[in-house]
Parts: sequence; C-alpha cells; structure tokens
Amino acid sequence: MKVGFISLGCSKNLVVTEELIGLFKKRNFQIVSEPEEADILIINTCGFIESAKDEGIKTILEMADYKEQKCKYLIVIGCLVERYEEELRKELPEVDLFVKIKDYDSLWNKIDNLIKNGKENDSLNYKDRVITTGDVMAYLKIAEGCSNYCTYCAIPYIQGKYISRKYEDILDEAHLLAKRGIKELVVIAQDTTKYGIDLYGKSRLAELLDDLCKIDGIKWIRFLYSYPESIDDELIDVVKRNDKICKYFDLPIQHISDSILKRMNRKSTGEEIRNLISKLRKEIPNVILRTTLIVGFPGETEEDFKQLCSFVKESKFDRLGAFSYSAEDGTPAARFKDQIKEEVKEERRNNIMELQQEVSKNNLHNKVGNIYECLIENITEDGEYYIGRSWMDVPSEDGVVYIKYNPEYMINEFVKVKITDSDEYDLYGYIVE
Repeated sequence: MKVGFISLGCSKNLVVTEELIGLFKKRNFQIVSEPEEADILIINTCGFIESAKDEGIKTILEMADYKEQKCKYLIVIGCLVERYEEELRKELPEVDLFVKIKDYDSLWNKIDNLIKNGKENDSLNYKDRVITTGDVMAYLKIAEGCSNYCTYCAIPYIQGKYISRKYEDILDEAHLLAKRGIKELVVIAQDTTKYGIDLYGKSRLAELLDDLCKIDGIKWIRFLYSYPESIDDELIDVVKRNDKICKYFDLPIQHISDSILKRMNRKSTGEEIRNLISKLRKEIPNVILRTTLIVGFPGETEEDFKQLCSFVKESKFDRLGAFSYSAEDGTPAARFKDQIKEEVKEERRNNIMELQQEVSKNNLHNKVGNIYECLIENITEDGEYYIGRSWMDVPSEDGVVYIKYNPEYMINEFVKVKITDSDEYDLYGYIVE
C-alpha cells in the first residue's frame, strides 16, 4: 500500500511525522508525495492557535476528497485531535481514525487494526526516522510538552508537562544523523533552556551543546526557543567558545511591558530582558538575536503598546515576528474580561511589523561588504541565483541569501559569499574562493 503524509504546524510536529514515515517504511509501505497516489493519507495536525485549527480542518476536508478516488483510509493525528477529538469525530465522519498524542505509544496498533495488515505492534522510534528536510539539515528534538503555563498558551493542556528525552538517546540520534550526512542540527523543544531539569535536577542544555560539538561531520548547531530567564553564563560561554554553534539566540519574549508580562505569567521583567540583550551583545560580538511578540493581549493599553514600539526600535532585533493574540480554549487568558477588538490587534501587529521592517533593512545593510559562509539549498526559477542560508538564518523561518549562480558549485555545498546588496529581509552576493 502507498502512504502519503501531511505535517502541519511546528518543527516538533515534523519530527513526529518523520518518525511515523520511518515506521511505515520499516513495514515495507511505499511512501508517496502526491495525495492522489496514496491508499492511506495521514495528517499530523496543529491546534496551537485559531489559524492553525482552521488550516487543519481545511486540510482534512481537502484530503477527504481523495477518498472518492484511490485513498482507502484517512488518518488524523496530533494536537488538534488531542484537544477536540469528540467534536472532530462528530463533524468529520470522512476520517477513519483519530489518534491523540497521548496514544502515540499504541499508534501502530491502532493503524494496524484499521488496515488489518496483520503485523505486530510497534512504536515511534528515532532510529527509524526518515528526514524530510533535505540531505544537510535535521531537527533534533530534546523534549516534549511544556510546564511554563503562560496564560495565553494551550501547549501544556495539549501536550502535557515538560518531559526531557534521555541525554544518551539524544546524543545517539545526533550521531546517527551525522552518519547519514547531516551537517546542520537544529535543537528544538518548547523551551530548550529547561532541558534536563525534570530528569536530572538541573538544566543540561549547555552540556548537551558541548557534546554535540564533538560529533564528527556536524558543521552547524543552533538551538531555538530559549526563554530569557533561563539563559545563564554557562550557556553563553558554550555558545561563545564553540565554533560549531551558531552565534544565534532565539528569545521568545512576547512583550516588554511589566504589567502585560505579569498577566502572561512570564518569568522575566522588561528590565531583565533589556539587560540580557545588552549582555549577549557584549559577550558575543555580532550575535544574531531573534524574538516573537504578541500584540493585543487582554488589557494591553495604548501605553503598553507604545512601550513595545519603542522597544522594537531601540532593541534592533535581527529577526522579529509579531502575532495578534488569539484566545485559546481552556487557557486563563481566554477568560480575561478586557479582550482587545480584532481590528485593534491587527492594526497593532501591522505597526510592529512596519517598525521591524525598517530595523531589519538597516541591520542587513550593515552586512554589505562582509563575507559569510553559506549553505546552498536551491536555485531560483530563472537560474540566476542560488538560494542559500548563512549561519545567521534559521531554515524556513528567516530570510535567505541570494547567491549569483556559478556552475562550479552545487546544491548542498557550503561556500564563502561576499555580500553586495540587501533589502528588508534578504542578502545578495557572490561566491568567493
């Protein structure tokens, strides 16, 4: 039988999908990329915010259309199922099987019962994982769930409390990825800085990064979603002294107003966030800083928003994304009475992104004339440029480097690029020896 997969939402979801692909491949199913070719279609959903839920429902309905053609079984798993299984069963009879996150240990058994394949039970395993992000880059997930309980976030209610993976298993998977030719590891969790606290009584992220640097074949290592209150001197030092670790900190601060931070149940104050930014820039020259912000949180006043605008202009983040607050079922913030009107939220988000666009434009202009090592990942349709990334760019999330085409080089090569031009979000350059 032929199986097709659709993975929605975050990179952590993608890792689960990759392990599931590996499970089917081990069972000698044929993996296909086009839904019209599939006997079985599996959708891994996200239920984090309203737009993700809408995307999930739309995708399920689109894939259900293929049941009138070749597809025999439509299976839906993931966060959306974890939150709304009963409602989904009633509204989507086209789906043959729903599987919650907490039932992943018996996932194959449920699938096997559905398709009557006659095989014994099996479970998701990183050793069987099929990488879908190309030949060079792979995500390395180090934990599940979250125990921060920010008042706007549904993750703890969907995925449960923070559970770190065993240290040895993470290193084993990293070694396996390196043997497969992976050069770039992107370390992920809902909060990477909390890694190890539940298992070992202390954060072991710095130690883990140190050990990952010792693996032959790995060239770039980056870690995402590091909450500011947990970034300590040990972690800064590890990033500072290891050439393999990209000098890049992803700090999801969400706001700068103390009153809003408190209502969000965030653990940092505005002053602590500013001090951390100053410290990182002092300790690691040319460090790249990225953040995400939420605008229109319940009770956000004009004064709170003005503080945020001033902060965006003064902090000059290299990468910044802003999101309109979304009231999520079951979260404390959804019950707050002082909700902001949708049009106000959207206007505030647009204002923040306009400010950041100018900041980003100036930041990138200052890189013209510099030489950076870049990974060639693709080529433009007209064939004039390679599309690449430098160590400053997170795959699929940040800007790119457009590199003048040179037939002597190939996709998946690392090259030195001299930057000749820039725009609001991307760089342009040519390969130098």
